[in-house]
Amino acid sequence: MRPRAIVLLSAGLDSTVNLVLALEQADVILALTFDYGQLAARRESELAKAITARYYLEHRVIDLPFLKTNYSALTGSRDGLPSVEESALEDKALMSKNAALVWVPNRNGVFVNVAAAVAEANATELIVAGFNAEEAITFADNSREFITASNKVLSLSTRLPVTLVSYTADLEKTAIVRLGLSKKAPLDLVWACYAGGEIMCGQCESCRRLIRAFRNAGVLDLLRGRIEISC
Repeated sequence: MRPRAIVLLSAGLDSTVNLVLALEQADVILALTFDYGQLAARRESELAKAITARYYLEHRVIDLPFLKTNYSALTGSRDGLPSVEESALEDKALMSKNAALVWVPNRNGVFVNVAAAVAEANATELIVAGFNAEEAITFADNSREFITASNKVLSLSTRLPVTLVSYTADLEKTAIVRLGLSKKAPLDLVWACYAGGEIMCGQCESCRRLIRAFRNAGVLDLLRGRIEISC
């Protein structure tokens, strides 16, 4: 029997590709998008809904207003969002500094535990999340270690077995784009931007990583008109 799965879907590259992979390996009963007061909440929710509609999946937005904090640029003013040059993405010191600016305290930990409660209540074995090895360097809650530690906690905090998985946790962004292309994932709907404009800003770290990955995969044209691309 195929396991049942809930997918955490922000409409980002990683979560979108994980959704498509989950559909191959499990019966996906629901996709969850979280609104925690982030600047991009509206766009993430709109595009996640559009993505799930392509697969006739149920989509639910869960409000987590207590996560909104002045601590993080993600939930503050657009003027506070750090911008980076693509050439600086491998500068670990700078990326660590930027990570501190956009950090939302225990965000992924909260997401996983909320999803675990929904999963257990619906007799669902898997939580599928979009993590990647590239950002795990500065965001520990994207890492394989985070998945392992979360599953150790879930083995004690859920009565019915619930397991966190990410099919892209060991991949960098370019490889995820290529994998998404091979699986015909809806890459035309992905949203990476920290800001909440009608199109992606092209300046924040998340946008820069998306642009680089699509360029390296030879499909930059898929982003034309959806993101500010300076060159």
